[in-house]
Amino acid sequence: MFGVTTSDDYQPVTWVGRHPIYVTTLLVGLHVFAAIVACFIGGAGILGHLAFDSALVWQRGEFWQLATYAFVHSPSGLLWFAIEMYMLFVFGREVERFIGSRAFIVLYLVLLLAPTLLLMLWGISERTGLAGSPALHFGIFVAFATIYPNVELLLRIMAKWVAIALAAIYTFQLIAFRDWSGMTVLWVSMAAAFFFIRSRGAGPELVWWGDLKSRWQPKPKFHVVPRSTPRRVVESENVHESIDPVLDKISKQGINSLTASERRALDRARNRLLKKPQ
Repeated sequence: MFGVTTSDDYQPVTWVGRHPIYVTTLLVGLHVFAAIVACFIGGAGILGHLAFDSALVWQRGEFWQLATYAFVHSPSGLLWFAIEMYMLFVFGREVERFIGSRAFIVLYLVLLLAPTLLLMLWGISERTGLAGSPALHFGIFVAFATIYPNVELLLRIMAKWVAIALAAIYTFQLIAFRDWSGMTVLWVSMAAAFFFIRSRGAGPELVWWGDLKSRWQPKPKFHVVPRSTPRRVVESENVHESIDPVLDKISKQGINSLTASERRALDRARNRLLKKPQ
C-alpha cells in the first residue's frame, strides 16, 4: 500500500484458504473476539479482573492485568473500537511489512507492557488503572508515521503532521480532565514506538539522534600500522649476466621490441659500464 516489503521475516503465520494471515490480522481478530465476548458477559465482574488496577496487582498478585487490560473493550464504545481496529489493520500491516513479523511482535509487546509497568510503579504511591487499547494502537500509528513521515493521508496531509496533530489533541483532552496517568500512558506509547523504529534505522535522518547513538556505541579500536619502507632492488653484480637476455632480444627482434622495463635495464647496465673503472 504505502511501501514495499523490506524484511525477509514478513511471512504469513497461517493461511485460510488462499488468504495469508499475518500477525496484524491475528491481533485484530483477537481484539474483535474479546469485544464480542464483553458484549455477552457484561458487567464489571470478570472485566474488572482483566482491566489494569494497580491495587489488585500489588495486593492480590493479579499480574496478568499488565497485558489483559488492552483486550477490555466496553460495549458502549464499539463505534470507536471499529475505527481503532481499522487503523490497526491498515497501519499495523505496513509496520509489520517493513520491520518483519518478529520485530513487530516485539514492538507490540513493548507498547502493551511499558505503560502498565510504569503505572504499576506509580501505583505504589497512588492507585492507577487502565482499560482499552487506544494509546497502544496510536503508538502503532506513530511507528507508521516514523517509517513513512511524508506519506500523504486524508486531505493530502502528511503522516507526520497527522500524528503530531492527533497527539496534541489527545494531550490537551487529557489535561482538561486532569488525567495525568492517561497522559503518561499516551506519551510513553508514542516515545516507545518512535525510538523502537529509530533503533532499527528507519525514518528520516535526525542529527541529534545520530549524535546520541554515537555516544553509546563502542569506539573503534585503532591499530598501529608499521610504516612501509620501499624495497631496495638488488642488482646482479655481473652486468653481462643481467643484460645478455636483453641484448639477445635486440639481435633477434630489434631494439623496438624492448619493453619499458627492458629499456631501463639496458640504460642502467650502460651507466654501470661507463662508471666502472678500466
